[in-house]
Amino acid sequence: MRLVFAGTPSAAVPTLRRLAISHEIAAVVTRPDAPLGRRRVLTPSPVAQAAEELGLPVIRTAKLDDAATAEITSLNAELGVIVAYGGLVREPLLSTPAAGWINLHFSLLPAWRGAAPVQRALIAGDRTLGASVFQLVAELDAGDVFAMREVSLSETATAGEALDALAADGAELTATVVDAIENGTAVAVPQEGEPTSAKKLTLVDGLLDWSQPLEAVFARFRGVTPEPGAHTTVEGLPFKILEAVPAFDAAPLGAGQIRGTKTALHIGTATGALAVTRVQPAGKGAMNALDWWRGQRDTENLKAGS
Repeated sequence: MRLVFAGTPSAAVPTLRRLAISHEIAAVVTRPDAPLGRRRVLTPSPVAQAAEELGLPVIRTAKLDDAATAEITSLNAELGVIVAYGGLVREPLLSTPAAGWINLHFSLLPAWRGAAPVQRALIAGDRTLGASVFQLVAELDAGDVFAMREVSLSETATAGEALDALAADGAELTATVVDAIENGTAVAVPQEGEPTSAKKLTLVDGLLDWSQPLEAVFARFRGVTPEPGAHTTVEGLPFKILEAVPAFDAAPLGAGQIRGTKTALHIGTATGALAVTRVQPAGKGAMNALDWWRGQRDTENLKAGS
């Protein structure tokens, strides 16, 4: 089929690469180059970089306005495929390709409709994650579903790791749906169940509450890692937690109490301890958690969240 593809982050790249193998990509739509790093260097999106490697035309636009609609319409694509583009597709663009648009979404719809499905699912403690390919409609993530697939993940997988796995599986799932649409065998069914919302995360979502049970603290850590990042405070200063797992055999600690062991830094919660192995203190780079601990003058009274 002749396709137009819209996507921006690295999670969309596997689908673009997979579709380019067996279909014609008329153009790739992505967000404009963005300033990254301390020097704020304008950098193409991961999708733009992949498209250029594949020799595909790229349309950079912050929103699918009249100008973008006209440019995409002129491509005469048969189907639009969107994966985490970062903007809404509205009429008349929604109906412009003959077969409309399909969307790869990283949840088992109607669960977690919105911008951060994987992150919100992990924070909520969901044990099963997955991907859905559905017909794009005006209502957010509400279209009929062509295919859905559950993905097995480690119980310690972070949102970043989960997205990598879902992106790989989702690429194959999307390719299967595109092939079925081309062959005239695709069937979409209405979503069933009560929808849940997965609104975009903010920095506040990454704040760990040590008065909560260990399961809830670790679920939030997984859901906000690597973005927007898990954090707390130590002696009133910001303190990022980059790598951690539950320490089920840890000695009892009060909520927020910090203790160094032979292998990790333990921070107490309401029901157990989190074993932290990599941190980033205020004003410093990422480092081994125990190296930071050994550099503190008063290790007996250090407390997270203080």
